[in-house]
Amino acid sequence: MGYELWGTNYETGTMRPGLHLFANFGGSIMIALDLFGELQLVGSLASTKPLIVISGPSGSGKSTLLKRLVQEHPGVFGYSTSHTTRSPRPGEEDGREYHFVTRSEFQNLCDRGTFLEWAEFSKNLYGTSINSVRKIVEAGQMCIMDIDLQGVHSVKNAAKDLCPRFIFIKPPSFEELRARLQARSTETDESLAIRLKTAESEMRYADENPGFHDFVVVNDNLEQAYKNLKVAIFGKAD
Repeated sequence: MGYELWGTNYETGTMRPGLHLFANFGGSIMIALDLFGELQLVGSLASTKPLIVISGPSGSGKSTLLKRLVQEHPGVFGYSTSHTTRSPRPGEEDGREYHFVTRSEFQNLCDRGTFLEWAEFSKNLYGTSINSVRKIVEAGQMCIMDIDLQGVHSVKNAAKDLCPRFIFIKPPSFEELRARLQARSTETDESLAIRLKTAESEMRYADENPGFHDFVVVNDNLEQAYKNLKVAIFGKAD
């Protein structure tokens, strides 16, 4: 089970400042108290390094949070390199940002059971291979997957042996998310509409299924959201 990282009274389910119940991983319970902004850990987490599965709408701040996390913890994390049928963007290299393949090549990989998860977004296919994830885990690193809701469902069904930990990055509101995406000035009207429709669906699903993600980090304040993300991953903020 997992609860949003605000003041949730876990005994009554009502909101109050100061108390959070974060998650239960295979009987290893972590409870954190937030007293005047100070996070404390009670209990312990499983010792196996988990597969970190990050999801959330475009514009929620996932990339900003993950970039900072990796920069501040060199060598701790590894990114699985996904396959995609979209064309490379300027500066991207095959095998670094993505493995760029044709649609027929992607389909062949699917037929061979190569992917742990795959999905289609904006008429392009994206997939994470099982081998790319296992290599990172076997190297002793925490593997980070940044995937959509469809991919989260797939990982839940196929990767229990990798101890996945599911973290949803949530904007403070749909209106704020819309403002963030519009401020980018990188979206066409069509692509913006698609992203907003997807975001609305993902946020609604998270709200209606509170136990689906192990953690929900509300990114209304970047510093606090980053602190909460570290608690979700490491069990402590520092």
